[in-house]
Amino acid sequence: MTFNFDQWVDRSHSDSVKWNKYRDSDVIPLWVADTDFKSPPAVINALQQRVAEGVFGYGSPPQALIENIVSRMHKRYDWTIKPEWIVWLPGLVCGLNLAVRAFTTAQQASIMPSPIYPPFMQAAQSEGRRYFSAVSHQQDKRWITDYSQLETRLDGSEKLLMLCNPYNPGGTVYRREELLAHLDFAQRHDLIVCSDEIHCDLLLEPGLCHIPFASLNEEAANRSVTLMSPSKTFNLAGLGASLAIVPNEELRLKFALTAQGIVPHVNILAFVAATAAYSDGQNWLTDQLTYLRGNRDLVFQRINAMPGLRMLKNEGTYLGWIDATEAQLPSPYRFFLDAGVGLSDGKDFGSPDFVRINLGCQRALLEKALDRMESALAAR
Repeated sequence: MTFNFDQWVDRSHSDSVKWNKYRDSDVIPLWVADTDFKSPPAVINALQQRVAEGVFGYGSPPQALIENIVSRMHKRYDWTIKPEWIVWLPGLVCGLNLAVRAFTTAQQASIMPSPIYPPFMQAAQSEGRRYFSAVSHQQDKRWITDYSQLETRLDGSEKLLMLCNPYNPGGTVYRREELLAHLDFAQRHDLIVCSDEIHCDLLLEPGLCHIPFASLNEEAANRSVTLMSPSKTFNLAGLGASLAIVPNEELRLKFALTAQGIVPHVNILAFVAATAAYSDGQNWLTDQLTYLRGNRDLVFQRINAMPGLRMLKNEGTYLGWIDATEAQLPSPYRFFLDAGVGLSDGKDFGSPDFVRINLGCQRALLEKALDRMESALAAR
């Protein structure tokens, strides 16, 4: 079966956060990380059947979903996990916050790459906590984080290393030797590692494979919390189904206790959607990746032909990280917004001369946005 990702879905007058930000204005929204594609038919059908039951009382994770996740980790990543390692969450961002609150005190600090997805920084600063940033740089046409520069700045208060693999916003898919370097750093500084792997299914560069940090070896597993979700993969973000995989029992209990009474349970429709997506969504995902790869290649070509803009090919995620430094714009975000394109402001990620573009939309809309960006730069 072939799925039509060129199908237009009008979200402009719905409850979409993405589209409502610029409602009733001529701005193409390419910012927040959800896509404009319909979710897999299997998900829609499963939800319709569940809604038809008409009763929405308390639920629990379906056994089929648990078995599917265990099987998925083994088949896709050669990672053998146990069902009891799974902690269910209503969203991945709350997992970041739980990790910070569970594994650091108000006097302790976190470490993370920079630039980084804004909720990392927000979580790390909860209740007055601090964090250290390791600046990412371009190396062999990829964004790489070098922690060696931090060594002289650390003061011994660090307790948590926050990873993002694939890297948001840079799109890097970490290789085994790079993850082992992260592990070495974590071991030398006795850090717990919280690894955001929400984009693990969205690899655009042929031949690459996702490697969960915790799958490296027993040492990595014992000091890790891995955050995953079907939300980005199958466009289910509004339903809120995520999970943490925590092999170390002591860390798992502390993580779960921190959530107790504060973090709500995953709702029953989210469980239904996640089960259907993981069970019957692979063909849809394969076609989506092909479409996203075409969008990525288009944007890479067009952006690098525009004066003052540069972009590396994102290996994973449907997010492009655009360097506008050479364009010398006071605010690249504001400049392109005035041109009718709503991107994510790099300032929120820690890099004000950058913008992030969401490639998860119909290609015709993407081309329209690129035309606007090109025209705005040419008219300066």
